[in-house]
Amino acid sequence: MQLYTIDTGFFKLDGGAMFGVVPKVLWSRTNPTDENNLCPWAMRSLLIEDGNRLILIDNGIGDKQDDKFLKHYYLHGDVNLYSSLAKHGFSADDVTDVFLTHLHFDHCGGSVKWNKDRTSFEMTFKNAKYWSNKQHWQWATEPNNREKASFLRDNIIPIQEAGHLNFVEKEEGLFSNFKILFVNGHTEAQMIPHITYKDKTIVFAADLLPSTGHIPLPYVMGYDTRPLLTLTEKKKFLKQAAEQEYVLYLQHDNYSECCTVEQTDRGVRLKETFTLSEIL
Repeated sequence: MQLYTIDTGFFKLDGGAMFGVVPKVLWSRTNPTDENNLCPWAMRSLLIEDGNRLILIDNGIGDKQDDKFLKHYYLHGDVNLYSSLAKHGFSADDVTDVFLTHLHFDHCGGSVKWNKDRTSFEMTFKNAKYWSNKQHWQWATEPNNREKASFLRDNIIPIQEAGHLNFVEKEEGLFSNFKILFVNGHTEAQMIPHITYKDKTIVFAADLLPSTGHIPLPYVMGYDTRPLLTLTEKKKFLKQAAEQEYVLYLQHDNYSECCTVEQTDRGVRLKETFTLSEIL
């Protein structure tokens, strides 16, 4: 098994929205803002090469939305999904499985692209199975008003129409050395992959833990549909992460790719940060 960091680009989001009720004077210590109160964030995916499988976890915001939509997110950086795949010697056609932690636009927008003449959509990963779960798929395709703007039909429905949609049915057995934690605070049935790599457990933290700045328990995103449930889920997860020495792969952290945590007298706190390549 080989693991590869796939940077799909960077964007900006309102700092207050990313940290909920926590005052700016506290969260800005780790995540400084620009003059518009916006913080930069990564959209970091993970590629797993395991035998004849090439599994991509999430795929960023994509490039098919119009300028009116994209200008709100201040896309920046000199990397994208395709250049990051090519950096490791792969193309989109090589991917066999696309695992979607959830269907918010910044996690699944790269799943679907325009065809050459921009008359219809086609699969970015034409040879891949796309993996969601029934509970979250229904949640995304019949969205509540709070999350409706995050579930874009152009990112979602074409997957089903093209016959590429598959559903995860249990926590283990989908891929080798791959276990799934289901959490419901951020959105219904978000899936958090736990990957066993040699003697390590590498956790793709997705939006359960977007960055190191979200490690303290009250630091919960304003985007979460059930913030008190996130609090409970995160507390349990971080306790396990500290006890079992998980490597936390951070999808949105602009500054740190991976981290570990430890138990302190103030609760679970950041232990150290590093890149994925440093531990492989």
